[in-house]
Amino acid sequence: MPEGQVVQKTETLATVKSLQTDFKALGIKKGMVLLVHSSLSAIGWVCGGAVAVIIALQEVLGETGTLAMPAHSTDLSDPSQWENPPVPESWWQTIRETMPAYDPDLTPTRSMGKIAETFRKQNGVLRSAHPQSSFCARGPQASYIINNHALAYGMGENSPLARIYDLHGSVLLLGVDHSRNTSIHLAEYRADFPSKRLVQEGAPISQAGSRTWTTFEDIDTDDSDFDRLGKDFLRSDAGKVVRCGKVGIAECQLMPQSAVVDFAVDWLEKNRGNKVENISLTDC
Repeated sequence: MPEGQVVQKTETLATVKSLQTDFKALGIKKGMVLLVHSSLSAIGWVCGGAVAVIIALQEVLGETGTLAMPAHSTDLSDPSQWENPPVPESWWQTIRETMPAYDPDLTPTRSMGKIAETFRKQNGVLRSAHPQSSFCARGPQASYIINNHALAYGMGENSPLARIYDLHGSVLLLGVDHSRNTSIHLAEYRADFPSKRLVQEGAPISQAGSRTWTTFEDIDTDDSDFDRLGKDFLRSDAGKVVRCGKVGIAECQLMPQSAVVDFAVDWLEKNRGNKVENISLTDC
């Protein structure tokens, strides 16, 4: 959203101090492990922009808290699958042969928003090694969250999402809805439903000091029903743990990650079916 429109819809500007107050009122506390999905423009006009939001979150979490955000770079993928926009088939092989390898320090995020991209570049932030589905984290649990991120099944059991689940972490939807809640992808790996299928992915990585194009297995993830799933979650008994409120003018939800993941496993099995097509994810 253009900055002028953000200014027009904002009655009271947000500052680091006001954001801290809003985060505390929502239920964010010192020592939490917090995975944040965000929209900066949804908050209204913020004095200091994304930097102010990150400072406020880190101040509320304190030195014992760990902040995490998605840092996906989905453009480092096989060009034959690109749709937004597609590229000519005659380009595909050249792209596979020449696209620069994933570099945790250099590769930018794609479609993650200004807050996540700014956080990625902050001193002390660690980023996982997956070329497409990386996450960033800063705090005492950052290494545990981002280390050993498997190439295959990138949002499954050997991913930062699963490590946040192990740590009883929480999810903050900051001005976004459940269509942006990547933790539900973890539920896709854990649930059994008939449309689950394996796909071959490709990406450029650095291996033994050299750039190489590598292929790996994953499941065909699908977020098209996440918004409907999220609404059902909020209406359910499991959704009673969600704390709703505003940060600036942004509608927000704070929840234990395990609550939404566990609900989503059951929901996916009921709404996408209850039978799996001969697929084994034992390597996740």
